[in-house]
Amino acid sequence: MRWALVKVSLAVTTMVVVAFAVPLGLVIREMARDRAFSGAEREAAAVAPALSITTDRDQLERVVASAGSDAGMAVHLPAGDGQEALELGRRRAADEDIAAVRKLGRASTTGVPGGSALLQPVALSTGKIAVVEVYVPESEVTNGVGTAWAVLAGVGVALILGSVAVADRLGVRMVRPAQRLAEGAHDLGEGRLGARVPEEGPTELRLAAVAFNSMADQVVQLLANERELAADLSHRLRTPLTVLRLNTASLGGGPAADQTRTAVEQLEREVDTIIRTAREAKPQTTAAGPGAGCDAAEVVRERMAFWSALAEDEGRKWRVAGADRPVRIPVARADLAAALDALLGNVFRHTAEGTAFAVDVHNSEDAVIVLVSDAGPGIPDPETAMARGRGSGTDGSTGLGLDIVRRLAESTGGDVRIGSSVLGGTEVRIWIQLDGRAPAGRGHRQMRRRRPGRLTAVYSRSRSH
Repeated sequence: MRWALVKVSLAVTTMVVVAFAVPLGLVIREMARDRAFSGAEREAAAVAPALSITTDRDQLERVVASAGSDAGMAVHLPAGDGQEALELGRRRAADEDIAAVRKLGRASTTGVPGGSALLQPVALSTGKIAVVEVYVPESEVTNGVGTAWAVLAGVGVALILGSVAVADRLGVRMVRPAQRLAEGAHDLGEGRLGARVPEEGPTELRLAAVAFNSMADQVVQLLANERELAADLSHRLRTPLTVLRLNTASLGGGPAADQTRTAVEQLEREVDTIIRTAREAKPQTTAAGPGAGCDAAEVVRERMAFWSALAEDEGRKWRVAGADRPVRIPVARADLAAALDALLGNVFRHTAEGTAFAVDVHNSEDAVIVLVSDAGPGIPDPETAMARGRGSGTDGSTGLGLDIVRRLAESTGGDVRIGSSVLGGTEVRIWIQLDGRAPAGRGHRQMRRRRPGRLTAVYSRSRSH
């Protein structure tokens, strides 16, 4: 494309220069010729008044000498009235040319050796026609023409070179973005998902670069979402696996019971492997769209009903508070259920049988808080636990449970905190923002200060099992 633009510019500019320079050169040559013959006509006109008065040789010689020179001017007087023909100056024109001018009575030019001659007829007092011959050398006709033509040629060459340089720069400006776009597409096709294209160049190529970068971002997001989906689905299998693992403890001894426990342990290891493999990509979170959401109180009641059967088998006391009235949140029902299952599954997995737990829902104008607390030994290092929830899972923990919870809260502008519960164990607080703003500021601190009082009131209304 670059060389094509250069060739087109070279051809077009050359044609334009030729179209203008050739006629202009011819005009300059004609102007120089007209200038030379105009000077010759002025010299001839200076002699005409004297010829109309006298034909005396001495007087005419003085007039010719004052008007020009003997080498450049000649006067041809015809014979008549007993007077012979008179020739003054150096004659260059042929007799037939002079005779033709006398006969026609108008000026004429004729070629002579070394240049041209202007033949100007002048009427004498006797009625005869004299001819004044003025010599115009070829050097005068072409005086300045060569210089003018050289200037025109230089200007033409400069225009051609300039147009080629401009076309080359324009070609580079167009070709480089196209090359970068092709290289970016090649890199993306080879799996380098970080390939992006600078949004530079002409408008069309900038739009193409914007579209390419948007497409690459979508590809990365889709791949990350697929990995997260695989991890999320795998993690949701942990809930029934936990129930199976706990139920195998009541099977007693025997080959069948041992095989069942072995199969459950192997299945748990496989699920953990799938989760760790899927979490190689950074999670992508997306806020719920307009009109999306669920009733948090209903989801809490449903999941607690599910876990209550296992809690009764293990002798755990449990309670629910704040779920007796609708609480709308901008979170999908399945996502909230998965987050609750992850936290409740951790309670059953990491606390001893008989340990009590509770789920509380607190509602305000701009946020909803879901608290999952237990009476277990607590978490000695909450920051490390949250780090596992950001993708640094260790042996025995994939970290995806807290990661699911964190992504759910952050998709609304909220967050997740781990602390000590009023039951004496661990408390996981899920802050779900209702208006999409960050949960920092005065309102956030006020909600935290009001929590103990509200918890006291809530627990007084809660049910113990």
